[in-house]
Amino acid sequence: MSPVDLLVAAGVALVAGVVNSIAGGGSLILFPTLVALGLPTVAANVTNSVAQWPGYLGGVAGFRAEYAGQRSRLVRFGAVAVLGGLTGSVLLLTTPSEAFDGVVPVLVLLASLLLAVQPLLTRRLSGRAARTGGRDPVWLHLALFLATVYGGYFGGALGVILVGVLGIGLHRLKLANALKSALSAVTATVTLVVFGIFGPIDWAVVGVAAPASLVGGFVGARIATRIPATPLRVLIVVFGVAVAGYLFARA
Repeated sequence: MSPVDLLVAAGVALVAGVVNSIAGGGSLILFPTLVALGLPTVAANVTNSVAQWPGYLGGVAGFRAEYAGQRSRLVRFGAVAVLGGLTGSVLLLTTPSEAFDGVVPVLVLLASLLLAVQPLLTRRLSGRAARTGGRDPVWLHLALFLATVYGGYFGGALGVILVGVLGIGLHRLKLANALKSALSAVTATVTLVVFGIFGPIDWAVVGVAAPASLVGGFVGARIATRIPATPLRVLIVVFGVAVAGYLFARA
């Protein structure tokens, strides 16, 4: 990429970091930008995943108080996320790139629609009563595995999926949100290792986009209470649907 392309990638990564902190869906901005800058879709996907990894660590740090007393659950769910992220990453790298090109418009559209219904999902889950002990249901572990497979393969709106699954399974939205950040970080770390060793990563892009994403995450966290999330979410959803339509036309 040219220096101008790298500058564009850094600027968009900065915006994506801000967006992730305020409303979520930053991948729906950075991924198509990398495709537009000339990266093949698989390379754009793995580069996007690695570039946004630092932002997940900030989310974990922000929720550290919520993890008190959750060590056993974090270990169990974290192990599931490792297996799911590894499975999704391997699937991405071992299946033909044409298969990813065919499915990515569907994934972008799905991620956009999930982001659109996130407020409704949050309101419904917040009205549920909290679980009062007992073991986590088996289906929850299976659902988390499938969600993190998706996260390893593509990852857009993974946080929305995890909040929904955890909120239904645990009936505690605040805890679900905290665990979502931890499991997203675990999945992202697995993809970082797998893609870093075997993936077609554009390291020049990562070198400028990863720090920009981290800064954007911090900036977004500070201004999240001042900017209404709804208009931004609508804009991202409309953009994501438009990108999906463009990718469908290309397929």
